[in-house]
Amino acid sequence: MVAIPLRRHSRPPTLDLAETVDRSVRRRIMAAWGLLFLNTLTYTSLGILPIPGAVGQAITQGALPLAILVLLTVNPKLRLRPNVFLCLMTLLVLDTVITATVPQYFGNIYRTFRFAEFVFALWLLTPWWGRRDMLLLRCHLRWIFAGVASVLLGLLVTPGHAFAYNGRLTGVIWPMFPTQVAQYAAIAIGLTVVLWFARMVSGRLTLVAIGLVTPVLLLTHTRTALAAGMAGVLIAGLSLFTVNVRVRKFFVGVTAILSIGVITLASFLATWLARGENSAGIASLSGRTNFWALVLNEKRTGFQEIFGFGLSNASIQGNPIDSNWFASYMLEGLVGVVVCGVILLFLLVAAFSQPLRSERALGLFLVVYCAVASITEVGFTEASTYLLTLTVAASLIVSPSRGRA
Repeated sequence: MVAIPLRRHSRPPTLDLAETVDRSVRRRIMAAWGLLFLNTLTYTSLGILPIPGAVGQAITQGALPLAILVLLTVNPKLRLRPNVFLCLMTLLVLDTVITATVPQYFGNIYRTFRFAEFVFALWLLTPWWGRRDMLLLRCHLRWIFAGVASVLLGLLVTPGHAFAYNGRLTGVIWPMFPTQVAQYAAIAIGLTVVLWFARMVSGRLTLVAIGLVTPVLLLTHTRTALAAGMAGVLIAGLSLFTVNVRVRKFFVGVTAILSIGVITLASFLATWLARGENSAGIASLSGRTNFWALVLNEKRTGFQEIFGFGLSNASIQGNPIDSNWFASYMLEGLVGVVVCGVILLFLLVAAFSQPLRSERALGLFLVVYCAVASITEVGFTEASTYLLTLTVAASLIVSPSRGRA
């Protein structure tokens, strides 16, 4: 009688099947997040690819319904996880729907429908909030690094064209403005540093990522992204300061480096921060305050005071508003301003009420970054990368899921 050797540590077939299904779900969520990310990009003529403007806009706008279709394949029963953040975002959607009932241009109605679609897509992702593998954070970080990589590729291919926007680095493989490039670079650097704090990435990988991405941030000459990124890392680090030796050593080292840098590179830093502007330009935040005054002085009815004028391209008299708060007042009225404030306040309070863990630090970085950047950039009053960033923060701050979605 021949003895049949038994395989040790054999895995049940049901476990292998569950892992296969989960891997498929994660891939589709990664693809859907990439489509949402693509939808937030504005196609312009800055790129070097021979893509007609109408085709480029069709690609970005068509990415949103395609993302919803992909998400419906992983969440066909429309399972939703209740949460305050997306309830508040839904209030903003209702605000824009109310203004859309007033006779509007087609563009206003289309933007309202797109905003509703975008928030619906985020609701479909809620079953995967609070996962231990931080799935949405990984999706967001991967596509942000993909955006930065495309900028670096464009810089290598056509360095002259990459600096055609007043000497500031832009994306030319897929057109991106300097502020957009800086946003991706600052978030990529900040998240990598906080992940290193939490010992989730190695020091070597952190150095490589920072070494490649930091020049991108500096070459965009974007002060807002730099300030927001530093503030986010500071708050995230302080949240771990008492329990993490690596954070304490990091702050000591950075303080010493900054002290030496300010003394030795003061002239260079002043030139970089001034960006060729005079004192009047710096005081007016590159002329932004002039446009904000136009927003405040705009004639409006009582209805428009409360609910705004409806979603548009966030401009006034052909000038960009460049502030989440003034844009929300213009587009969504006082209701929009209050809801935006409550969103940030809720996320900060929810983060600080969580136990000391890496997810809290990562969420704090993202919330603080968006809060600082919202002063001089249009943020989360419509479908945007900032809204994706805040969604990731909310998914990190919630209580961990008991099991995988």
